[in-house]
Amino acid sequence: MSTIAKDFGMDEALRLLGIKDINEGSSTGQNSFGSGPVISSYSPVDGVLVGKVKATTQSDYDKVMKTATAAFKDFRTIPAPQRGELVRQFGNKLREAKESLGKLVSYEMGKSYQEGLGEVQEMIDICDFAVGLSRQLHGLTMHSERPGHRMYEQYHPLGVVGIISAFNFPVAVWAWNTTLAWVCGDVCVWKPSEKTPLCGIACQNIIAQVLKDNNMPEGISCLINGDYKVGEMMTTDTRIPLISATGSTRMGKIVAATVGQRLGKSLLELGGNNAIIITPDADIKMTVIGAVFGAVGTAGQRCTSTRRLIIHESIYDKVKNAIVDAYKQLRIGNPLDENNHVGPLIDKDAVAGYQDALKKVVDEGGNIIIEGVVLSGEGYESGCYVQPAIAEAQNNFEIVQHETFAPVLYLLKYSGDVTNALDLQNGVAQGLSSAIMTNNLREAERFLSAAGSDCGIANVNIGTSGAEIGGAFGGEKDTGGGRESGSDAWKVYMRRQTNTINYTTELPLAQGIKFDL
Repeated sequence: MSTIAKDFGMDEALRLLGIKDINEGSSTGQNSFGSGPVISSYSPVDGVLVGKVKATTQSDYDKVMKTATAAFKDFRTIPAPQRGELVRQFGNKLREAKESLGKLVSYEMGKSYQEGLGEVQEMIDICDFAVGLSRQLHGLTMHSERPGHRMYEQYHPLGVVGIISAFNFPVAVWAWNTTLAWVCGDVCVWKPSEKTPLCGIACQNIIAQVLKDNNMPEGISCLINGDYKVGEMMTTDTRIPLISATGSTRMGKIVAATVGQRLGKSLLELGGNNAIIITPDADIKMTVIGAVFGAVGTAGQRCTSTRRLIIHESIYDKVKNAIVDAYKQLRIGNPLDENNHVGPLIDKDAVAGYQDALKKVVDEGGNIIIEGVVLSGEGYESGCYVQPAIAEAQNNFEIVQHETFAPVLYLLKYSGDVTNALDLQNGVAQGLSSAIMTNNLREAERFLSAAGSDCGIANVNIGTSGAEIGGAFGGEKDTGGGRESGSDAWKVYMRRQTNTINYTTELPLAQGIKFDL
């Protein structure tokens, strides 16, 4: 273990998370691991090996699915409030493990320690939400047109839910899905990103202990590790009625096509190309805070990261200068050191994507305001630290139309009223998160109207990043249309059933049809 890791107590954090033997892998619960090729996890913080896991083979996968499907037969019959009690206990275990798991998230993924703690807090929050939900899985009753009949709708568990998550939120997105799925009566098979496998093992260790303490089947929570080939085992498997996949639009289209071909369901949370509209009536101080955190938080590796600022021409220079001044104050370095604002990108492939984007924006006629630089020297040995960059560009540039998963912020200028800004904001393929900064009520309401933002998330006077678990999270267009977390997102994890009960001695037909024998 590196000096950085030791200085920040990573050895103790791993011990508390139950990761004593680093050579762990796929798991059906407490003690069964994979037998495939070794996956090595290197920290982008210092380039040092964090640990190794073994990938899931087809044989391992079949054992996992056998265990999961068997567990579902029992789990679906447990009353929902009792399933909620398991989630309550899981949330309490997360509270105990918050510091250790937050450190692991920060060290293995590279986000700041504060963001790592925040991600674990999201897990705790969704547990609390799910516990309450376990007593609110409501159906509907309706009046029948036939006398002596009663009609209602109810929801039943789907079965095995497959979860494919991305590296940038290595624990929270799993919790969004799995806590709701559990209270709904489903069991879960999770393939975390192969870039952050130890985070997955830590989470599995925590829930495995809860299941063991309650004498629950281990197949309620299953973990598998590997690359896209393991994901293909899930997407082609008819035993998994729902696949929840988080990642790139390219990946999501493959998942949707594969799952759709077998008439399964998919919940897709894909790319974003998020913009903040800044009108002449904006509060500049608030705008700078929201825009800078949105652009550089998690080193620009959030699906809700701010990619574009659409600024009215009358205040363009004022906003540009304020943003540039703020960027000059950013501290880039070890994310476990809370004095730093920005940590590393996940790996050198991400660095290459960052460099490529900046080259393309110049080739298309853009102007770099803050130069993109790969940092080197003491503290930057991993080669994954970059200077967050700012470029003036046009919305129709090809590179601006695409999501670059790195801290590259494009400044765009608009004239006229907010309708012109909305045309720019909506003029991309993605539709995840959006925001407007204005103190003008008419502009705010126009932004939120049916003719306004076409994104799944639309904020007024806050940035594009930092969603709360109470609201449904997701987006439209190339973002995939999925909804996770709060509101009524639970319904995707269940199947709806309409019931009609006849309590008479006659059998009248609907629509007045006569059929006498």
